[in-house]
Amino acid sequence: MPPKTKGRGRKAGVQKKKKNSGAALQREGARRAKASEDGLKQRLRELETELEEARSEGKAIYAEMSRRCRVLQEQTDRRSKQLEEEVRGLRKQLETCQKEAEAAQEEAARALSERDHTLARLQAHVADMEAKYEDILHGTLDRLVAKLRAAQPQWDTTALRLHARHKDQLRQLGLNPLDL
Repeated sequence: MPPKTKGRGRKAGVQKKKKNSGAALQREGARRAKASEDGLKQRLRELETELEEARSEGKAIYAEMSRRCRVLQEQTDRRSKQLEEEVRGLRKQLETCQKEAEAAQEEAARALSERDHTLARLQAHVADMEAKYEDILHGTLDRLVAKLRAAQPQWDTTALRLHARHKDQLRQLGLNPLDL
């Protein structure tokens, strides 16, 4: 029987060695797992820090972009109001110019109408004066012709008497009046 004991002792020694070796492996595995876990926790903390920095940087960028957007919007609003005011002013000027142009056209039309009316009135006056002067001239000429007709027999008599006297004088001088 002692050999059986011996065999069991050996078996127990191998088992003990196996147990010691298994426990060491287990401890080594646990140590590696713990180291890996610590490494992963460290990496997780680093990633969380990076994520927080990225979030913070994103917030800062968002805040800056929001600020710039507000500034641009304010500038756009100011420029838009400026342009609207300018358009209103230009529309008022255009309206004023259109009214002035209409008034000038009306004034020009009125002046042309007055000129045409005055010209027609003056032409009528000139025509009337021409007719009156023509009547006066015809009347005067008619009276002159009548006076001349009335005076003609006397002139004819006087002219014949003068003619005869000159004829006699020419004959007395020895001239033939028909030769002259």
